Amino acid sequence: MAKQGKRPIGIPKGVNISMESGGLNISGSQGTLNFAIPSSVSVTVEKDRVQVGFSGMEKPENLRGLVHALIRHRLKCVTEGITKKLEVVGVGYQAEVKGKDLVLKVGFSHSVPIPFPEGLKVKIEKSIIAITGIDPEKVGDFAAKVRAVRPPEPYGGKGIRYFGEYVRHKVGKTAGVGVTPSA
Repeated sequence: MAKQGKRPIGIPKGVNISMESGGLNISGSQGTLNFAIPSSVSVTVEKDRVQVGFSGMEKPENLRGLVHALIRHRLKCVTEGITKKLEVVGVGYQAEVKGKDLVLKVGFSHSVPIPFPEGLKVKIEKSIIAITGIDPEKVGDFAAKVRAVRPPEPYGGKGIRYFGEYVRHKVGKTAGVGVTPSA
């Protein structure tokens, strides 16, 4: 993986990258992201590519590879956006958008309103919650916050899970099958 960080990153058309004090400012058709660069890594922006290198005597290969991957991911986010999907599973469990809140009805005696951060869009189709935005941290944090309201339980599988997430089911109690009372 250390070789991946050496390769230059191509800048897609329609994306502008500028260096600011200690970070990158990446803007594209979806919006603008700021990204802080660690002091031991240097980033040079040429007209159609970005090169990640070292800025000091120490050479943290793994950190260079990480910064390289994060820049590539953010370039994709400002051009296409990012979407996380959650699935609401359970009889009577529902989700709806009311104004700037995502309202969940997931088996509690009350509904749970969660205000979503600025810059995110929440859309609901049947039992699927789609969270869309350009900042991967905001999208991931909000998806984790929604899932934490009612994580999937292992006996019936009810709850909120990531779309496509596999939940291992446990075997419930067997009410005295094969057990003989002691006399």
